[in-house]
Amino acid sequence: MGILYLVATPIGNLEDMTFRAIKVLQTVDLIAAEDTRHTGKLLQHFQIKTPQLSYHEHNRQQRIPQLLSQLSQGKTIALVTDAGMPLISDPGYELVKACVAQGISVVPIPGANAAITALSAAGLATDKFVFEGFLPAKSKERRRHLETLNSETRTIIFYESPHRLRETLEDLGNIFGDSREIVLARELTKMHEEFWRGTITDAIAHYTNREPQGEFTLVVAGATLEKPQLSEAAIKAELQNLLQQGLSRSDASRQLAQQTSLPRRQIYQLALTISESNFAEE
Repeated sequence: MGILYLVATPIGNLEDMTFRAIKVLQTVDLIAAEDTRHTGKLLQHFQIKTPQLSYHEHNRQQRIPQLLSQLSQGKTIALVTDAGMPLISDPGYELVKACVAQGISVVPIPGANAAITALSAAGLATDKFVFEGFLPAKSKERRRHLETLNSETRTIIFYESPHRLRETLEDLGNIFGDSREIVLARELTKMHEEFWRGTITDAIAHYTNREPQGEFTLVVAGATLEKPQLSEAAIKAELQNLLQQGLSRSDASRQLAQQTSLPRRQIYQLALTISESNFAEE
């Protein structure tokens, strides 16, 4: 069996090409490219003479059997897209799935990726995030999809084209609220790279009289869910329930503090007023 390599290519700056990616593209038998003309410029820059075959969204059903046939004969193939990591909002999933089903090795060659690049410098939470790729082009479908993300607490990453940016910002404002923080990253790694930061309202105003240019990566702050406000009686009842489960006063107070807006010390003082009988000690 041969090997299918998933090779990341630069998202703008050619110096982001890795030594390993160049070596793989030089040594494989074939490069399956989303756009052979676009990839041809990259290969020419690095003096890579490996033959190419087009593989994109519209010919994948025809190409997959051809590529599988060559891989099963021991050939090595590199899959590349126009920019970034293959399969991330780019074609390749069905080919990889077919290779896995037939026991053909799939080896990723990591590199540049617009979503992670934008997230790293956005200044929003990076500990938990969700990547949504491109939103639906039709307004009704786009709004419906955004409504399912309205309560998402993780940072959300979208890709958007310049000609749909204004519509998307309007929909984000209507559904997520005007005050939600957003970062618009454009022309990443290129000469005119820009990170614009502000609220969704500010972003709409910024691009009202300014023509969006370049491909955009939108990084949107997750929703902030307000913690419930409980009465003293409700807190004592919940404390009693936790204590009956075997938690110490300290642990029960800490757990309730994470679920409410009250400080742990205040909850702990309430815990001290509850009878000690049959409850775990600290």
